[in-house]
Amino acid sequence: MSDTKSAAGRKPGMNVDTALVRELADMLSETGLTEIEVEDGERKIRVARGALAAPMAAPAPAAAVAAPVLAPAEAALPDHAGALRSPMVGTVYLAADPSAPNFVKAGDKVAVGDTLLIVEAMKVMNPITSDRAGTVVEILVDNAQPVEFDQPLVLIA
Repeated sequence: MSDTKSAAGRKPGMNVDTALVRELADMLSETGLTEIEVEDGERKIRVARGALAAPMAAPAPAAAVAAPVLAPAEAALPDHAGALRSPMVGTVYLAADPSAPNFVKAGDKVAVGDTLLIVEAMKVMNPITSDRAGTVVEILVDNAQPVEFDQPLVLIA
């Protein structure tokens, strides 16, 4: 009979919602993302797969793990200075629904507040709006593509 299994020995913040963790892990598999994090008040759950989990568990070998984590496509992300970036991890959608036209395409003029695309996160559709007026130079993502936090999405000049 261990103290860690008794209700009296349990710390308030240590209760883990295993169903939520499983659901997040399923989302990683379905979307191809490498990590996902949710926060609910003081409770924060982060689920990661692959090489990203090792540096969190053992900080010492992080230098050895960091090099393989950067794929060539990810290394190119900072090259898009000034691009509108994803505020969250999720799946990007270029239109309101599959039969609708895309919100914008290259060459379109946009104003501050115009919807450019949607990022779905935790089954919530989050409209991503333009933070400046200008012309859409390039859309850097494909429809239904998984995106990471701070990933460049759209170039506006």
